[in-house]
Amino acid sequence: MPAAPGATLLLSDVHARYEVVDAQLAHARRTLGRPIDRIIVLGDFGFFGPNLHHHFRRKGRRFGCPVLFIEGNHEDFVAFDRLVRDYADVVTHLPRNTTRDIAGMRWLCIGGARYMDAWSTPRGCEITDQDIAACLAHPPGSIDVVISHDCPTGIGMTNSDDLDHLGPPGVEAFQALADHLQPKWWFFGHHHRWHDRQAGPTRFLGLPQSWQGYVVLTGDGGMERVENEVPLPGRPRWWRWLGMS
Repeated sequence: MPAAPGATLLLSDVHARYEVVDAQLAHARRTLGRPIDRIIVLGDFGFFGPNLHHHFRRKGRRFGCPVLFIEGNHEDFVAFDRLVRDYADVVTHLPRNTTRDIAGMRWLCIGGARYMDAWSTPRGCEITDQDIAACLAHPPGSIDVVISHDCPTGIGMTNSDDLDHLGPPGVEAFQALADHLQPKWWFFGHHHRWHDRQAGPTRFLGLPQSWQGYVVLTGDGGMERVENEVPLPGRPRWWRWLGMS
């Protein structure tokens, strides 16, 4: 397979298992036969001081290519701004409601999540009316790719059985945003499983947890969805109880 310039690997829900990022990068380079210029994480990177310090300072680890991320709902929002500054040498935050030109396309970044309950939606992660208004200010046709942590409603995503009491998943205002911008791609995570739906001009693609697979956007506008299970070392039971497997 000929190498395509500007390939971008998309992951979601790393949950502080930073070693998975490089494992999936190595798998992509080995099996797809193309260079990967960057990795973008669709939220729940796991921006927690102790985990960041242990991996990047004590162990001195660095990723194998530039890594960028939007925030999810499992980050330390109390110390978030400071941690973004302190670890800017290893990972780059893509602020909410901002755009980036990546591999010849215009990307809109929408971190955060819809409010579900106080436990899973900490202060600082909730998507606000002001966030939506800022995104709607972009003219139709100006955005090629939207990346978010949560998904729009109305694209067929359902809750898992244990979350049914929280109502239908997704952000209702995202549907109006999709109708307004009509991007080619909308990628999201948060729900920990693959989801694929074409609606009008937009293909909505949900990613599972990072250790279950990834997506590669090639420099020529193509997309490859890759299922690859990365073995994980065990974690304490309390960590799994928090929803961070």
